[in-house]
Amino acid sequence: MDVRIEQTKVALGQAAAEIAANNIQEAIRTRGNANLILATGASQFEMLEALTKLDLPWNQVTCFHLDEYIGVPDTHPASFRRYLQERFVDQVDGPNEFHWVRGDQGDPQAECDRVGAIIEQHPIDVACIGIGENGHLAFNDPPADFETTAPYLVVELDDACRQQQFGEGWFPSFDDVPKLAISMSIQQILKSTTIVCTVPDERKAKAVQGAVQGPVTPEVPASILQRHSSTHLMLDAPAASLLAGGIKDG
Repeated sequence: MDVRIEQTKVALGQAAAEIAANNIQEAIRTRGNANLILATGASQFEMLEALTKLDLPWNQVTCFHLDEYIGVPDTHPASFRRYLQERFVDQVDGPNEFHWVRGDQGDPQAECDRVGAIIEQHPIDVACIGIGENGHLAFNDPPADFETTAPYLVVELDDACRQQQFGEGWFPSFDDVPKLAISMSIQQILKSTTIVCTVPDERKAKAVQGAVQGPVTPEVPASILQRHSSTHLMLDAPAASLLAGGIKDG
């Protein structure tokens, strides 16, 4: 795991976007197209803004996203489809395709199977992800399932995850945060050739410490990134504040 620290969120977002863009361009040079995973949430604001300003042939890029609430339509302010439509799709010329996770369909497992069959035909070149306050990757809350090979899962959100969603302002009350979601699995995330994990804010510092310097354990889902051959963990100074020694500024 390559760990890099930037002093501001803007610098962090720019650095993460440039790493992602370089790997997207390399995939296009090598194969003629690229496959990209995008995350949502407050941690991705600056990265996505920087990424959309870079000169990339988005019409040669196919996109997927990590997760979506069950029962939330794409018109809802907290919908991850709406988030990515507004902050990414509407800002670029493309992409070639965006395969949405439709959590408001009648049968969540059928939706997992549908989008899972698509992503299995698209080897992922770059995954732009984050880490939750409880250490989750996507909506794989602790203890996460490290073993399942299904690309997407129906998951139950724990209270810490739901509190983060409320605390970031996506819902008017804690009780309004859905308890169920469709999430990309840990094993599917790890299939990505390159992972760019962008994590700002002091409230993520404990999760970052566990992910980087703790044991690999389902109790800290992000710790599995220690076993990925090309993960770039991008932190701002507050998120890195609990790391002990050996980590230098980018």
